[in-house]
Amino acid sequence: MRDAWRLAVGTFTALPVDPPGRVDRAVLGRAMLLAPLTCAPAAAVWSAFGALSTTGWAPAGVVAVLALVVTALLSRALHLDGLADLADGLTSGHDPARSLQVMRRGDTGPAGAAALVLVLLLDAACLTVLLGSATGTTLAVVALVASRLACAVCARDGIPPARREGLGQGVAGTVGRSSLVGLVVAVGACAAVVNAWLSRPGVAWWAAALAGLAVVLTAAAAAVVVRRQAVRRLGGVTGDVFGAAIEVALATALVTATVAVTALHRP
Repeated sequence: MRDAWRLAVGTFTALPVDPPGRVDRAVLGRAMLLAPLTCAPAAAVWSAFGALSTTGWAPAGVVAVLALVVTALLSRALHLDGLADLADGLTSGHDPARSLQVMRRGDTGPAGAAALVLVLLLDAACLTVLLGSATGTTLAVVALVASRLACAVCARDGIPPARREGLGQGVAGTVGRSSLVGLVVAVGACAAVVNAWLSRPGVAWWAAALAGLAVVLTAAAAAVVVRRQAVRRLGGVTGDVFGAAIEVALATALVTATVAVTALHRP
């Protein structure tokens, strides 16, 4: 488990860790399952920013953008890079080889730039609402953690790699279906319990619990959609697909959280 933890932290964050002593398919699969835990530093920062906003120390719009900046720095912006590359690849034509070739280039085309701008604008708009209240901050953190379920979703067994090299080739098919379902259930249950426990007075505990569960499930569903599109168009998954799935899952989960917190705060 130590090797899997080191691999997960080293792959998904910019935090310095010792290299794993052993890397095989079992370790790779465990690392994908541990991915939600690797955003703990970013989750702590989001919680702190939410506290600053709710107590009036900083405007919600400012802390929303700062939260995204810190998250990008902590992940070396790899997930955003994956989103841009996948958008460019999928819009370059219907030939898988051509799409993969475009994704390997270091530049960002119009589709990639548009995807980055639109997703970050959507994230910032949602966080401006969410970080303005304690309930919203909790749901924002749930969305952040749930977005990392995309790693296990894309590494599910039966999903082939699109290339013979790279991250996708190493981790594709390393997560069993039962492990994936168990992870989604565990994260969803934790989100429901925590959100119900921290619900504000006047909000039914079951409504708060459903909100937390909905955020997790929509994040997982968004990752599945990205993975299926990648498999259909590219023939499998790549490291860019993992990054894009994380970003799409995060944006989807934040939208769900925003709708939920608006409903919960409605008189």
